[in-house]
Amino acid sequence: MPLKLEEYVYRGQKRLRCGYTTGSCAAAAAKAAAVMLLSEKQIEEVSLMTPKGIFLRLTVQNVRIEKGEVSCAIQKDSGDDPDITNGVLVYAHVTRIDQDILVEGGEGVGRVTRAGLKCAVGEAAINPGPRELIIRNVQEVCRDYAYPGGMLVRISVPNGAELAKKTFNPRLGIEGGISILGSTGIVEPMSERALIETIRAELTQMKTNGAQVAAVVPGNYGETFLHDGLCLPCRAVQCSNYMGDMLDLAVELRFDGILLVGHIGKLVKLAGGIMNTHSRYADGRMEILAAHAALHGADASVIAQLMDCAATDEALSILDGQALMHPVMDTVLKKIADHMDLRVHGSLQTAAIAFSDAYGVLGQTDRAADLMRRLREEDKT
Repeated sequence: MPLKLEEYVYRGQKRLRCGYTTGSCAAAAAKAAAVMLLSEKQIEEVSLMTPKGIFLRLTVQNVRIEKGEVSCAIQKDSGDDPDITNGVLVYAHVTRIDQDILVEGGEGVGRVTRAGLKCAVGEAAINPGPRELIIRNVQEVCRDYAYPGGMLVRISVPNGAELAKKTFNPRLGIEGGISILGSTGIVEPMSERALIETIRAELTQMKTNGAQVAAVVPGNYGETFLHDGLCLPCRAVQCSNYMGDMLDLAVELRFDGILLVGHIGKLVKLAGGIMNTHSRYADGRMEILAAHAALHGADASVIAQLMDCAATDEALSILDGQALMHPVMDTVLKKIADHMDLRVHGSLQTAAIAFSDAYGVLGQTDRAADLMRRLREEDKT
């Protein structure tokens, strides 16, 4: 079994154990295989200093030593992070070559097919940070054993192709396997950074491929409505709860426009200036709807009913019964537009379209029609 990393982070009042990345696994496996290749002795454990400065001692598994080549594996431990790669075996196969340390991807490591990612088209999806970590550790082993030649390191993940279907890789144009990731070498549970970097990667790829306007949705639900409800064929970026960070990235990458399409249960929070829509940060859905209902003449009993609702669909039903849904949605969407514009400081055009299961499109902000037109035009080019 792999050794456990006794590093913790706190999320709210919970203490959660950190893990280590596929990049750390790949580097540790490569280091262990290089040691065994040059020493001609099997080892059971390998040490690795991660870029974050945390020292790991990891169990070496599935060792195979043959003349001139060695392979072994390190098992990924994601700690308390709900990572689909938790428990996966990351293998390194090492052979001698004349010079340099070369790193390539083998079975189950994806290959990049679209521009705009950190790895070039045609390369294995081994990100620059992990690639450099692999090379540095193998170089250290070569120096320790006074070995003047080079090594070819092939990283593989036998079940990586199946795992990749549950990741963002197919959306990003990474085919045939998972990516070897991890700029710090450490997995922090429920890492917001990892999710935001995924949004960055998708937006960067779109911009690199010529997009000036991007369609953004919170998740699969919004993407389905974008395609089926609005008949927009374009690819969408999923931003999860990170509306504000998504807008910041759009400014940074110099997009001309962002069209946000989402269920009213998510988007209504933007009307209150809530830019991270996860419930642990803020809710405010019913308070916002009740305030807008009051603005349009709702009496105290209606406001009390709205405040007592558990879901926005229930609140919409009450508003509809009072002939308030359309005026409330109009002013809610106006406030959404105001807060989106405030976040980007006029650097680009923003627009939003809100929908619900029962009522379909509830409304859209002023620039939505123009951005939809531009998205359709870009999709044709």
